[in-house]
Amino acid sequence: MEAIILAAGLGTRLRPLTENFPKPLLKVAGRELLYRHLHLLSEGPIEHFIIVINPQHEAFYREFLAKHPRFSCTLVKNPHPERGNGYSFFLARDHVSGPFVLTMGDHVYEKDFVREALGLNGLVVDREGRFIDPQEATKALCQGGRVVSLGKDLSSYTGFDTGFFILEPGVFSTAEKLLREKQKVNLSEIMEKAQIPCSELSGRFWMDVDTPQDLRRATKLLIKAAVKESGDGFISRHLNRKVSTWCSSFLVDYLSPNAATLLTSFLGLLAASLLYWSPKAAALLYQLSSMLDGIDGEIARASLRESPFGGWLDSVLDRFVDFAFLLGLYLLLNPVSPWQQAVALLAFFGSLMVSYTAERFKGAFGRDIYSEIPLLRKLPGKRDERVFFIMVCVLSGHLWEIFWVLALVTNLRVLLTLILVARKKARG
Repeated sequence: MEAIILAAGLGTRLRPLTENFPKPLLKVAGRELLYRHLHLLSEGPIEHFIIVINPQHEAFYREFLAKHPRFSCTLVKNPHPERGNGYSFFLARDHVSGPFVLTMGDHVYEKDFVREALGLNGLVVDREGRFIDPQEATKALCQGGRVVSLGKDLSSYTGFDTGFFILEPGVFSTAEKLLREKQKVNLSEIMEKAQIPCSELSGRFWMDVDTPQDLRRATKLLIKAAVKESGDGFISRHLNRKVSTWCSSFLVDYLSPNAATLLTSFLGLLAASLLYWSPKAAALLYQLSSMLDGIDGEIARASLRESPFGGWLDSVLDRFVDFAFLLGLYLLLNPVSPWQQAVALLAFFGSLMVSYTAERFKGAFGRDIYSEIPLLRKLPGKRDERVFFIMVCVLSGHLWEIFWVLALVTNLRVLLTLILVARKKARG
């Protein structure tokens, strides 16, 4: 199956960014707009892309595609972009052999939008328009499951034109007839005349990028959509994520996910090394590293750079940091009583086992334990909660209480996890 991407526009509202540079190659959340289309569509049934471009930008596109040889692409040049995006669409007619996807090079979609839209037919319409400016968006009026009218100034409409279509080649005959009648033809005219089908997909993130403000807003919304909340504890949900998403929106264009992992791990290890000289400063730095711990995953998902290695590296280094900080506290207290040493050992063991049980569940069953057993989200003892508790205890001077509470809470959580998993598997 092929996909046509219209990328011949002049991008005048994004100047000076697009003065001598194509808008679809501008980055949103660390990735070019065009890369997002290629990556997300290629995860579905799309095997070949037809990209309609402005000839003056050809060198930029060829350089971009040379960096991403895994995508099979044909560049079609539109020497007359002033004739409208309908003309750009028509120029791709000889490059499709069956049903095809059509999308706009200056739109951005989240992964779930593309996945669901690929199973629909005709124009994909969003009834809610949750993430767009209704005044600027193109409206769609559909009747009997077909497009009747498209335009920004419609007083009565069914929903918003998402710029995502699944079409049949027959629509090109309508485009050809209109182009015989006049020089400039907009895509909306073709779709109206052809009365293509329309399908609804509401609530998923999408937007078109027309201004510098849109670039920044799209980045923030993609970062927000990248938050994976299923495993977040109470502190992450109410504090850490607010900080990490704010930071990620600024860092996503400059920092790779693995670099973010190394940065937060370095802060955690630095905190452990500071315990001897200033326990309170160390505790604050440890909490800061925990608050920033989510940026690697947020950047990875928002910039389409997720990898098994990245997730593994983050998990391993988190355990290393936690062990180092607890070890620093243990050496600072220097317990001599066998009972105190036993409690400290249980605290070490339980803290590591909380994460280990979750990771091993995913490794064994291929699913997230918090999605499979939602009750576990409510049990205390997750990493973000432990780090915050440690900070509060250090700041208040209750160092030994850290080990007592961790020994009890973490091991109790591990025991309950074993019981809940065993019960779920027994029920099939």
